[in-house]
Amino acid sequence: MKKQSFGKTAAKILLSVLATAISVSAQQNPELAPRAVAVISGPNDIARFLAGMPVPQDSPLAPLMRDPAWQEHSAFFEKEFSKLNLRELQKLHAWEETYLPETTQSVPVAFYMFSGPDFLYVDQFFPRASVYVLCGKESMGPPPDPLRIVNLSGALGNLENAMKSSLSTTYFITKDMKVDLQQQNLNGVLPILYVFIARADKSISRVTFGSLSSNGGFQESAPGKKGGSIPGVRINYTDNQTGNSQTLYYFTTDISDGGIKSTPGFLKFCDRLGAGSSFLKSSSYLMFENGFNTIRNFILAHSNRIVQDDSGIPLAYFDPAKWNLRLFGNYLGPIELFKQHYQPKLQELFAQSNPPPLDFGFGYRWNYKEANLMVAERKGFH
Repeated sequence: MKKQSFGKTAAKILLSVLATAISVSAQQNPELAPRAVAVISGPNDIARFLAGMPVPQDSPLAPLMRDPAWQEHSAFFEKEFSKLNLRELQKLHAWEETYLPETTQSVPVAFYMFSGPDFLYVDQFFPRASVYVLCGKESMGPPPDPLRIVNLSGALGNLENAMKSSLSTTYFITKDMKVDLQQQNLNGVLPILYVFIARADKSISRVTFGSLSSNGGFQESAPGKKGGSIPGVRINYTDNQTGNSQTLYYFTTDISDGGIKSTPGFLKFCDRLGAGSSFLKSSSYLMFENGFNTIRNFILAHSNRIVQDDSGIPLAYFDPAKWNLRLFGNYLGPIELFKQHYQPKLQELFAQSNPPPLDFGFGYRWNYKEANLMVAERKGFH
């Protein structure tokens, strides 16, 4: 009897040692973790699949690559992203080498308020940030799971439609991103973030859902579960070119003065990250309005460098004693929808300083001949 029970105990110990070894190896090699359970695809495979990029042959998603719906989707994104690369990104990179070589510097954090899912552009201007914080009113949607999609062609079509405006102009049209949280219809912010991360040649290692407590702590929770009042996601990934590990947060939150007052956790979370850089693009001129003073003051206080178009922080708030400004492109004033936010002083500054041209679209002015860009640098910061 004793021998038998010893055998059982030894087997239990061996199993527990094996389980620990597997879980340790999974933590050290996150790409191995999902394969331990055959039916769950890892987030990196899901991101590649949604981006129309091939997944490894042993991935649970590999058989779906034979579906004509995915093959059409893959061809669509290949075409759209190569057009985007030729029209915008290659020119943007050449421009940065000449006018903004600082983009190669590491920064501790890049804040992108009013971003929605636009990871694409913050990654172009701050590719070496350790942490990115994006936010918007748009919901994340459920964690995408291609194996649970009933109508693959329809769902991939939804994703393409939600991204069309951003790929052809440079900004998202919020109404194109409606979310049905119950269905695997690939709507919401998360599938779009996945596509941009995969297409930017990065490998996702871990995705953590959670929410912010009122004092700004990120607490893990199951997706869609009501934890705190500000739901969010943390995506850990590796840049395949540099090997750097980076972290992206996205929060669904209202950053008007009233929104921040009723749910202060988001700004407290940002405050904990210290000072860094900020990016503002196509932000609906909200910080020209009275109801967005808190966020405007936060960005000015927590940024050493701000890259923006004219829809970001109005010129009047950049104290010349504290900020150096560099202007690029042309200032034609806001598009018709926002014409009340025309800045005569900015017009004067553009006229006096003869700024270098832009050869890529930026913000609402996606025709490069009409676009403007401003880099504000805190004095004494290098």
